[in-house]
Amino acid sequence: MGDILHALPAVTALRQAHPSWQIGWVVEPRWQALLKAEIRGQGSGSSDRQGALNSSRDPRMPVVDRLHFAQTREWKRRPLSRETRSEISALRSELRAVGYDVVLDLQGAIRSAVIARLSGARRRIGEARPREWPAHWLFAERVVTRGAHVIEQDVELASAVAGDALAAIDPLLPIDTEAERWCDAWLAATVPGPSQPIALIAPGAGWGAKRWPPERYTAVASGLAERGFRVLVNCGPGEESLAAPIVASGTAVPLNVTLPQLIAMTRRITLCVGGDTGPLHLASALGRLVVGIYGPTDPSRNGPFGTHCRVLRSSESRRDHSRRSAPDPGMLTISPEDVLRAACELVNEETTR
Repeated sequence: MGDILHALPAVTALRQAHPSWQIGWVVEPRWQALLKAEIRGQGSGSSDRQGALNSSRDPRMPVVDRLHFAQTREWKRRPLSRETRSEISALRSELRAVGYDVVLDLQGAIRSAVIARLSGARRRIGEARPREWPAHWLFAERVVTRGAHVIEQDVELASAVAGDALAAIDPLLPIDTEAERWCDAWLAATVPGPSQPIALIAPGAGWGAKRWPPERYTAVASGLAERGFRVLVNCGPGEESLAAPIVASGTAVPLNVTLPQLIAMTRRITLCVGGDTGPLHLASALGRLVVGIYGPTDPSRNGPFGTHCRVLRSSESRRDHSRRSAPDPGMLTISPEDVLRAACELVNEETTR
Protein backbone atom coordinates (compact mmCIF):
# COMPACT_ATOMS: atom_id res chain seq x y z
CA MET A 1 0.00 0.00 0.00
CA GLY A 2 2.76 2.43 0.91
CA ASP A 3 4.54 2.06 -2.44
CA ILE A 4 1.33 2.90 -4.31
CA LEU A 5 0.55 5.91 -2.12
CA HIS A 6 4.10 7.20 -2.60
CA ALA A 7 3.93 6.72 -6.38
CA LEU A 8 0.50 8.30 -6.93
CA PRO A 9 1.61 11.98 -6.65
CA ALA A 10 4.13 11.43 -9.46
CA VAL A 11 1.65 9.66 -11.72
CA THR A 12 -0.99 12.30 -10.95
CA ALA A 13 1.49 14.98 -12.03
CA LEU A 14 2.14 13.01 -15.22
CA ARG A 15 -1.60 12.78 -15.88
CA GLN A 16 -2.04 16.54 -15.44
CA ALA A 17 0.89 17.29 -17.74
CA HIS A 18 -0.34 14.87 -20.43
CA PRO A 19 -4.09 14.27 -20.00
CA SER A 20 -4.41 12.51 -23.36
CA TRP A 21 -1.83 9.84 -22.57
CA GLN A 22 -3.04 6.33 -21.78
CA ILE A 23 -1.66 5.29 -18.40
CA GLY A 24 -1.65 1.70 -17.15
CA TRP A 25 -0.55 0.31 -13.78
CA VAL A 26 0.54 -3.18 -12.75
CA VAL A 27 -0.79 -3.86 -9.26
CA GLU A 28 -1.64 -6.66 -6.87
CA PRO A 29 -5.43 -7.10 -6.87
CA ARG A 30 -5.75 -6.37 -3.14
CA TRP A 31 -4.61 -2.75 -3.68
CA GLN A 32 -6.67 -1.92 -6.75
CA ALA A 33 -9.13 0.29 -4.83
CA LEU A 34 -6.40 2.91 -4.36
CA LEU A 35 -6.01 3.21 -8.12
CA LYS A 36 -9.53 4.54 -8.55
CA ALA A 37 -7.91 7.84 -7.58
CA GLU A 38 -8.82 10.89 -9.61
CA ILE A 39 -7.41 14.29 -10.49
CA ARG A 40 -9.31 17.54 -10.78
CA GLY A 41 -9.80 18.85 -14.30
CA GLN A 42 -7.90 21.84 -15.63
CA GLY A 43 -9.19 25.12 -14.26
CA SER A 44 -11.21 23.55 -11.46
CA GLY A 45 -11.02 24.09 -7.73
CA SER A 46 -7.99 23.05 -5.73
CA SER A 47 -7.64 19.68 -4.08
CA ASP A 48 -6.43 18.92 -0.58
CA ARG A 49 -4.74 16.04 1.24
CA GLN A 50 -8.10 14.83 2.53
CA GLY A 51 -9.26 13.40 -0.78
CA ALA A 52 -12.00 15.97 -1.34
CA LEU A 53 -12.56 18.83 -3.75
CA ASN A 54 -13.22 22.38 -2.66
CA SER A 55 -16.06 22.61 -5.17
CA SER A 56 -18.57 19.88 -5.97
CA ARG A 57 -18.76 21.15 -9.55
CA ASP A 58 -15.15 20.33 -10.34
CA PRO A 59 -14.70 17.93 -13.25
CA ARG A 60 -12.54 14.92 -12.54
CA MET A 61 -10.53 12.47 -14.58
CA PRO A 62 -8.99 9.14 -13.55
CA VAL A 63 -5.29 9.07 -12.78
CA VAL A 64 -5.02 5.57 -14.29
CA ASP A 65 -6.82 4.29 -17.39
CA ARG A 66 -6.06 0.58 -17.18
CA LEU A 67 -5.06 -1.90 -14.48
CA HIS A 68 -3.03 -5.07 -14.96
CA PHE A 69 -3.03 -7.55 -12.08
CA ALA A 70 0.05 -9.38 -10.83
CA GLN A 71 -0.21 -11.86 -7.97
CA THR A 72 3.41 -11.29 -6.95
CA ARG A 73 2.95 -12.45 -3.38
CA GLU A 74 1.47 -15.73 -4.58
CA TRP A 75 4.20 -16.09 -7.20
CA LYS A 76 6.83 -15.78 -4.49
CA ARG A 77 5.08 -18.48 -2.47
CA ARG A 78 4.87 -20.91 -5.43
CA PRO A 79 7.60 -19.73 -7.85
CA LEU A 80 7.95 -22.90 -9.93
CA SER A 81 4.33 -23.95 -10.15
CA ARG A 82 2.49 -24.33 -13.44
CA GLU A 83 -0.09 -21.81 -12.22
CA THR A 84 2.57 -19.16 -11.62
CA ARG A 85 4.16 -19.70 -15.02
CA SER A 86 0.76 -19.48 -16.67
CA GLU A 87 -0.15 -16.24 -14.87
CA ILE A 88 3.17 -14.60 -15.72
CA SER A 89 2.80 -15.62 -19.36
CA ALA A 90 -0.72 -14.20 -19.45
CA LEU A 91 0.47 -10.91 -17.95
CA ARG A 92 3.26 -10.69 -20.51
CA SER A 93 0.79 -11.21 -23.36
CA GLU A 94 -1.62 -8.68 -21.89
CA LEU A 95 1.03 -5.98 -21.53
CA ARG A 96 2.43 -6.55 -25.01
CA ALA A 97 -1.04 -6.47 -26.53
CA VAL A 98 -1.49 -2.92 -25.23
CA GLY A 99 1.83 -1.87 -26.75
CA TYR A 100 3.15 0.51 -24.12
CA ASP A 101 5.73 2.99 -25.37
CA VAL A 102 7.32 3.59 -21.97
CA VAL A 103 7.41 1.69 -18.69
CA LEU A 104 8.24 3.56 -15.51
CA ASP A 105 9.43 1.47 -12.55
CA LEU A 106 8.53 3.42 -9.42
CA GLN A 107 9.13 0.52 -7.04
CA GLY A 108 12.75 -0.26 -7.76
CA ALA A 109 12.34 -3.93 -6.89
CA ILE A 110 13.58 -6.91 -8.85
CA ARG A 111 10.02 -8.13 -9.42
CA SER A 112 8.84 -4.76 -10.76
CA ALA A 113 11.88 -4.50 -13.04
CA VAL A 114 11.19 -7.99 -14.40
CA ILE A 115 7.58 -7.04 -15.12
CA ALA A 116 8.81 -3.90 -16.88
CA ARG A 117 11.02 -6.10 -19.05
CA LEU A 118 8.11 -8.44 -19.80
CA SER A 119 6.09 -5.52 -21.18
CA GLY A 120 8.22 -5.36 -24.32
CA ALA A 121 8.52 -1.57 -24.10
CA ARG A 122 11.82 -0.24 -25.44
CA ARG A 123 11.92 2.60 -22.90
CA ARG A 124 12.13 1.13 -19.42
CA ILE A 125 12.96 3.88 -16.97
CA GLY A 126 14.08 3.36 -13.41
CA GLU A 127 16.25 4.85 -10.74
CA ALA A 128 20.02 4.56 -11.12
CA ARG A 129 20.18 3.45 -7.47
CA PRO A 130 17.02 1.36 -7.03
CA ARG A 131 15.89 -0.08 -3.74
CA GLU A 132 17.01 -3.54 -4.89
CA TRP A 133 20.29 -3.02 -6.73
CA PRO A 134 20.05 -5.85 -9.34
CA ALA A 135 16.89 -4.21 -10.71
CA HIS A 136 18.91 -1.46 -12.39
CA TRP A 137 20.38 -3.95 -14.89
CA LEU A 138 16.91 -4.42 -16.36
CA PHE A 139 16.31 -0.72 -17.05
CA ALA A 140 16.99 0.75 -20.48
CA GLU A 141 17.26 4.25 -18.98
CA ARG A 142 18.55 5.06 -15.50
CA VAL A 143 17.77 8.34 -13.78
CA VAL A 144 19.97 9.75 -11.02
CA THR A 145 17.48 11.25 -8.56
CA ARG A 146 18.39 13.93 -6.04
CA GLY A 147 15.28 14.11 -3.87
CA ALA A 148 15.46 12.74 -0.33
CA HIS A 149 11.94 11.33 -0.09
CA VAL A 150 10.69 8.55 -2.35
CA ILE A 151 7.80 10.79 -3.48
CA GLU A 152 10.33 13.36 -4.70
CA GLN A 153 12.37 10.63 -6.38
CA ASP A 154 9.29 9.25 -8.13
CA VAL A 155 8.44 12.72 -9.44
CA GLU A 156 11.94 12.98 -10.91
CA LEU A 157 11.42 9.65 -12.68
CA ALA A 158 8.05 10.81 -14.01
CA SER A 159 9.70 14.02 -15.21
CA ALA A 160 12.02 11.92 -17.38
CA VAL A 161 8.94 10.52 -19.12
CA ALA A 162 7.15 13.87 -19.36
CA GLY A 163 10.16 15.62 -20.86
CA ASP A 164 9.77 18.48 -18.39
CA ALA A 165 10.19 19.06 -14.65
CA LEU A 166 7.05 18.08 -12.75
CA ALA A 167 5.88 18.82 -9.22
CA ALA A 168 4.08 16.31 -7.01
CA ILE A 169 0.28 16.54 -7.12
CA ASP A 170 -1.91 14.94 -4.48
CA PRO A 171 -4.53 12.70 -6.08
CA LEU A 172 -8.14 12.60 -4.97
CA LEU A 173 -8.31 9.22 -3.27
CA PRO A 174 -11.48 7.28 -4.10
CA ILE A 175 -14.75 7.72 -2.24
CA ASP A 176 -16.70 4.47 -2.11
CA THR A 177 -20.36 5.26 -1.30
CA GLU A 178 -21.06 1.88 0.28
CA ALA A 179 -17.91 2.06 2.41
CA GLU A 180 -18.80 5.58 3.52
CA ARG A 181 -22.27 4.45 4.66
CA TRP A 182 -20.81 1.47 6.48
CA CYS A 183 -18.29 3.70 8.22
CA ASP A 184 -20.93 6.17 9.43
CA ALA A 185 -23.10 3.35 10.80
CA TRP A 186 -20.15 1.62 12.49
CA LEU A 187 -18.98 4.82 14.16
CA ALA A 188 -22.51 5.67 15.30
CA ALA A 189 -22.61 2.34 17.12
CA THR A 190 -19.03 2.45 18.42
CA VAL A 191 -18.09 6.05 19.24
CA PRO A 192 -20.16 7.51 22.11
CA GLY A 193 -20.25 11.09 20.88
CA PRO A 194 -19.97 12.54 17.37
CA SER A 195 -17.46 15.13 18.59
CA GLN A 196 -15.09 12.62 20.21
CA PRO A 197 -11.73 12.59 18.38
CA ILE A 198 -10.66 9.26 16.94
CA ALA A 199 -7.14 7.85 16.99
CA LEU A 200 -6.07 4.91 14.82
CA ILE A 201 -3.21 2.68 15.93
CA ALA A 202 -1.50 0.72 13.13
CA PRO A 203 0.76 -1.87 14.80
CA GLY A 204 1.61 -3.88 11.68
CA ALA A 205 4.55 -3.56 9.31
CA GLY A 206 6.15 -5.54 6.51
CA TRP A 207 8.56 -7.43 8.77
CA GLY A 208 9.36 -7.87 12.43
CA ALA A 209 12.21 -5.39 12.73
CA LYS A 210 9.84 -2.55 11.76
CA ARG A 211 7.26 -3.43 14.43
CA TRP A 212 7.16 -1.63 17.75
CA PRO A 213 6.11 -4.01 20.57
CA PRO A 214 2.32 -4.44 21.02
CA GLU A 215 2.56 -3.83 24.77
CA ARG A 216 3.91 -0.35 24.07
CA TYR A 217 1.05 0.37 21.69
CA THR A 218 -1.23 -0.77 24.53
CA ALA A 219 0.25 1.90 26.78
CA VAL A 220 -0.19 4.51 24.03
CA ALA A 221 -3.82 3.45 23.53
CA SER A 222 -4.44 3.84 27.25
CA GLY A 223 -2.83 7.29 27.27
CA LEU A 224 -4.83 8.46 24.28
CA ALA A 225 -8.06 7.16 25.83
CA GLU A 226 -7.28 9.10 29.01
CA ARG A 227 -6.92 12.22 26.86
CA GLY A 228 -10.38 11.82 25.38
CA PHE A 229 -9.70 9.83 22.21
CA ARG A 230 -11.72 6.89 20.99
CA VAL A 231 -8.94 4.50 19.99
CA LEU A 232 -9.21 2.07 17.08
CA VAL A 233 -6.64 -0.61 16.21
CA ASN A 234 -6.16 -1.59 12.59
CA CYS A 235 -6.29 -5.35 12.27
CA GLY A 236 -5.20 -6.22 8.76
CA PRO A 237 -4.69 -9.76 7.42
CA GLY A 238 -2.10 -11.56 9.52
CA GLU A 239 -2.00 -8.79 12.15
CA GLU A 240 -4.48 -10.32 14.59
CA SER A 241 -1.77 -11.28 17.09
CA LEU A 242 -0.40 -7.74 17.06
CA ALA A 243 -3.80 -6.14 17.65
CA ALA A 244 -5.08 -8.66 20.23
CA PRO A 245 -3.10 -7.41 23.28
CA ILE A 246 -4.09 -3.81 22.56
CA VAL A 247 -7.76 -4.72 22.25
CA ALA A 248 -7.59 -6.95 25.35
CA SER A 249 -6.58 -3.94 27.44
CA GLY A 250 -10.10 -2.58 27.01
CA THR A 251 -8.95 0.82 25.76
CA ALA A 252 -9.22 0.17 22.01
CA VAL A 253 -11.63 -1.30 19.47
CA PRO A 254 -10.43 -3.60 16.65
CA LEU A 255 -10.90 -2.38 13.09
CA ASN A 256 -11.05 -5.27 10.62
CA VAL A 257 -12.11 -3.71 7.33
CA THR A 258 -11.76 -3.75 3.56
CA LEU A 259 -9.47 -1.27 1.84
CA PRO A 260 -12.35 1.05 0.77
CA GLN A 261 -13.63 0.98 4.36
CA LEU A 262 -10.15 1.77 5.69
CA ILE A 263 -9.95 4.78 3.37
CA ALA A 264 -13.37 5.95 4.57
CA MET A 265 -12.47 5.47 8.23
CA THR A 266 -9.12 7.22 7.86
CA ARG A 267 -10.91 10.31 6.56
CA ARG A 268 -12.74 10.47 9.89
CA ILE A 269 -9.82 10.08 12.29
CA THR A 270 -7.85 12.86 13.92
CA LEU A 271 -4.62 10.98 14.59
CA CYS A 272 -2.77 7.89 13.40
CA VAL A 273 0.08 6.27 15.33
CA GLY A 274 2.12 3.48 13.78
CA GLY A 275 5.31 2.30 12.15
CA ASP A 276 6.37 2.25 8.51
CA THR A 277 3.13 0.69 7.31
CA GLY A 278 0.41 1.27 4.74
CA PRO A 279 -2.30 2.68 7.05
CA LEU A 280 0.15 5.30 8.34
CA HIS A 281 0.98 6.41 4.79
CA LEU A 282 -2.73 6.46 3.96
CA ALA A 283 -3.38 8.75 6.92
CA SER A 284 -0.57 11.03 5.77
CA ALA A 285 -1.94 11.10 2.21
CA LEU A 286 -5.34 12.12 3.58
CA GLY A 287 -3.90 14.95 5.67
CA ARG A 288 -4.46 13.33 9.05
CA LEU A 289 -2.12 13.94 11.98
CA VAL A 290 0.52 11.21 12.04
CA VAL A 291 3.09 9.99 14.55
CA GLY A 292 5.51 7.55 12.91
CA ILE A 293 7.65 5.14 14.92
CA TYR A 294 10.62 4.16 12.76
CA GLY A 295 13.52 1.74 13.05
CA PRO A 296 15.43 0.08 10.17
CA THR A 297 13.80 2.13 7.39
CA ASP A 298 14.85 5.73 6.82
CA PRO A 299 11.99 8.19 7.43
CA SER A 300 13.70 10.85 5.33
CA ARG A 301 13.00 8.54 2.38
CA ASN A 302 10.03 6.44 3.49
CA GLY A 303 8.42 8.50 6.22
CA PRO A 304 5.08 10.32 6.22
CA PHE A 305 5.20 13.22 3.76
CA GLY A 306 3.94 16.67 4.68
CA THR A 307 3.66 19.01 7.65
CA HIS A 308 1.10 17.15 9.78
CA CYS A 309 3.51 14.57 11.15
CA ARG A 310 6.08 13.68 13.78
CA VAL A 311 8.60 10.90 13.30
CA LEU A 312 10.40 9.19 16.15
CA ARG A 313 13.58 7.29 15.33
CA SER A 314 16.56 6.43 17.49
CA SER A 315 20.12 7.21 16.46
CA GLU A 316 20.81 3.57 17.35
CA SER A 317 18.70 2.35 14.42
CA ARG A 318 20.57 1.42 11.27
CA ARG A 319 19.16 1.45 7.78
CA ASP A 320 18.48 -2.20 7.04
CA HIS A 321 16.05 -3.77 4.55
CA SER A 322 17.09 -7.37 5.25
CA ARG A 323 13.63 -8.20 6.66
CA ARG A 324 14.84 -9.42 10.03
CA SER A 325 12.18 -10.76 12.36
CA ALA A 326 13.81 -9.57 15.59
CA PRO A 327 12.78 -6.09 16.81
CA ASP A 328 15.13 -3.28 15.84
CA PRO A 329 17.16 -2.36 18.96
CA GLY A 330 16.82 1.34 18.22
CA MET A 331 13.02 1.15 18.16
CA LEU A 332 13.10 -0.37 21.64
CA THR A 333 14.59 2.86 23.00
CA ILE A 334 11.41 4.74 22.02
CA SER A 335 9.01 4.77 24.97
CA PRO A 336 5.21 5.11 25.05
CA GLU A 337 5.75 8.43 26.82
CA ASP A 338 7.80 9.65 23.83
CA VAL A 339 4.98 8.73 21.47
CA LEU A 340 2.26 10.30 23.62
CA ARG A 341 4.29 13.47 23.96
CA ALA A 342 4.72 13.72 20.19
CA ALA A 343 1.00 13.05 19.64
CA CYS A 344 -0.07 15.70 22.15
CA GLU A 345 2.30 18.29 20.69
CA LEU A 346 0.98 17.59 17.20
CA VAL A 347 -2.67 17.83 18.26
CA ASN A 348 -2.02 21.04 20.21
CA GLU A 349 -0.24 22.62 17.26
CA GLU A 350 -3.14 21.76 14.96
CA THR A 351 -5.65 23.16 17.46
CA THR A 352 -3.85 26.52 17.67
CA ARG A 353 -3.43 26.99 13.91
